[in-house]
Amino acid sequence: MKESMKQVIYRLKYWYHFLKTGILKGAVASFKYKHPAKKLKIIAITGTDGKTSSASLLYHILQTSGKKVALLSTVAAYIGDKKIETGFHVTSPNADALQKFMARMVKEEMEYLVLEFTSHGAYQHRLWGIKPLITGVTNVTHEHLDYHLNFKNYLEAKAMIIKKSATVILNEDDSSLLKIKRHLGPKNKVITYGKNQPLTKKNREATVKRFLEPYNQMNTRLITKISLELGLQPEEIAQGIKTFPGVEGRMQFIKNKRDITVAIDFAHTPNALDKALIALKKHMKAKKITGKLIAVYGSAGLRDAEKRPMMGKIGLQHADLVVFTAEDPRTEDVWSIIRQMKEQLETGHNRIVSIADREKAIDFAINNLAKKGDVVGIFGKGPEKSMCYGTVEYPWSEEAVATEALTKNKKK
Repeated sequence: MKESMKQVIYRLKYWYHFLKTGILKGAVASFKYKHPAKKLKIIAITGTDGKTSSASLLYHILQTSGKKVALLSTVAAYIGDKKIETGFHVTSPNADALQKFMARMVKEEMEYLVLEFTSHGAYQHRLWGIKPLITGVTNVTHEHLDYHLNFKNYLEAKAMIIKKSATVILNEDDSSLLKIKRHLGPKNKVITYGKNQPLTKKNREATVKRFLEPYNQMNTRLITKISLELGLQPEEIAQGIKTFPGVEGRMQFIKNKRDITVAIDFAHTPNALDKALIALKKHMKAKKITGKLIAVYGSAGLRDAEKRPMMGKIGLQHADLVVFTAEDPRTEDVWSIIRQMKEQLETGHNRIVSIADREKAIDFAINNLAKKGDVVGIFGKGPEKSMCYGTVEYPWSEEAVATEALTKNKKK
């Protein structure tokens, strides 16, 4: 009965957002700015993991191919080659802010908009008037169930935008494939991509050379399909892949003279953490690194608590040593979150260190646990510029903290 009441409230909130955000903000702003979405070719990217990397890669490929393209993602917004300070601090901006931003793109004669969107943005009707030419889906796995209550609601929220697309490109290797297809109709052209589908020789070579990580190779397969659908030639796509500079906070290696490999990654879901750790192990094998793999991460407060034990298990499964710490605890107690991450672990407690202060946790991993030849992976924050304690956002830089720890230059 309690769960059904939550579901009723969830549905009522949908209509609340429809009126407040969709009609009173989105529709009004769309009219005010003369319906900018209709004047752009919008390529939407969604999924649980890999959205930002995929959107950024597509933007880069289109730009290097000479297209007039804008990007709106979690990390950054660009109009052409100009970085725009939006102040949004969320993946999908408010409905009125999005309309204003698209109007600016139209004014600057952009043809394409690469738009990363979330389930929250769709459910809250922040994407008013958006009917993508193409929507690409990376994957849909366990995340945001604190907000959407269950996986069905989570998938339905994403499908609100996906089903409005003329063309939908889906991951045939993801368990969500058939579930998403059930939301689509005869007006949706459906294309799939997968690890076993052939690529041209140039695209395959460019993908494997540029991305060691299997998940990034899959993201590249998605973007290759989208690019081909937009009429780009395989040679243009391969060139864009080769020259892609990467995304801040996504498998970002911190240069140092300590002979310790330190990588920062945004992975904050069970699926993303699993794949990121596997990728680091593959990196170690490719580079013939024989040291230990040390993982530092936490689980966010006031967010999906069901994933916390899953996150704990994944770290022990892949890493030699694990440091559990804070990741935006908000008003929750950090030690309570860490306890939940460990509560289903029957073995391996001797390989776990718990340090509530994230800065101290990173310093401890680099300067006390790591020896020459070891790899330290720091997960969960990536490029984010703040950390939430209580209700206050404090300045934070994962890269700066890791760099500072490395400068202590302790010899092992």
